[in-house]
Amino acid sequence: MIFITAKFRVKPEHAEQWPAISRDFTEATRAEPGCLWFDWSRSLDDPTEYVLVEAFRDGDAGGAHVGSDHFAQAQKTLPAYLVATPKIVNATLDQDDWSLLGELAVPE
Repeated sequence: MIFITAKFRVKPEHAEQWPAISRDFTEATRAEPGCLWFDWSRSLDDPTEYVLVEAFRDGDAGGAHVGSDHFAQAQKTLPAYLVATPKIVNATLDQDDWSLLGELAVPE
C-alpha cells in the first residue's frame, strides 16, 4: 500500500472550519475504490495544525487519486486556507491494513 501522512498548517481564522472546508475533498477521496483510509486529526499542541493519515491500495490507486477531478479542485481551493505548503511523508509498505502495536497489547 501507499501510506501517506501530511501536516497542514491552517490559517488561524480558518482553523475551526477546516473540517468543513476540506469535507468535499475528504468525502470524494474516501469514495475512491483504491482508498483504504483518509483520516484527519487535529494537533493537541497547535490548534492550527491538522494531520492527514491516508492510504491507497497501490501505486495505481495513488495515481488515480492524484489524477482525480477532486484532487485538482483541492489544489485550486485549499492552499488559500493554509499558512504554508503541507509537509508529507510518503512510503510504500507491504501490507494492506494497520498492524497491532504489540508493545501496548490489551489483554482479551
